[in-house]
Amino acid sequence: MIALIQRVSRASVSVAGEVTGEIGPGLLVLLGVEKDDDEQKANRLCERVLGYRIFGDAEGKMNLNVQQAGGSVLVVSQFTLAAETERGMRPGFSRGAAPEKAQALYDYFVERCRSQQMVTQTGRFAADMQVSLVNDGPVTFWLQV
Repeated sequence: MIALIQRVSRASVSVAGEVTGEIGPGLLVLLGVEKDDDEQKANRLCERVLGYRIFGDAEGKMNLNVQQAGGSVLVVSQFTLAAETERGMRPGFSRGAAPEKAQALYDYFVERCRSQQMVTQTGRFAADMQVSLVNDGPVTFWLQV
């Protein structure tokens, strides 16, 4: 399971012109699910995402996680994170989970975030989404479990 996390001052996702999720300061989480992923990996990735210390403390050092910083989370499904790009001129997607499994783990990840008292917004799984963000820093990290 892969999370590309971006520290944002704001972010939103729309489907067919309708905003499905919107946050102020916090994390935009692009979430990719691979074939061998399961709820245990989703639990671990959620723990890492919510606990990752990339927000500034009183001295401006990255010592606070999103909850400590008072931020929110916007989770967007992103199957292309599981792409095989090592060779050739076209990505392969055989490492990605089947859509049913991917959606179940995406939904599970979102619920895990919410169960941690985290304000969590979402995109719409498998939809053609338009994501807007202001990357704060810019600060972007790739987390994988």
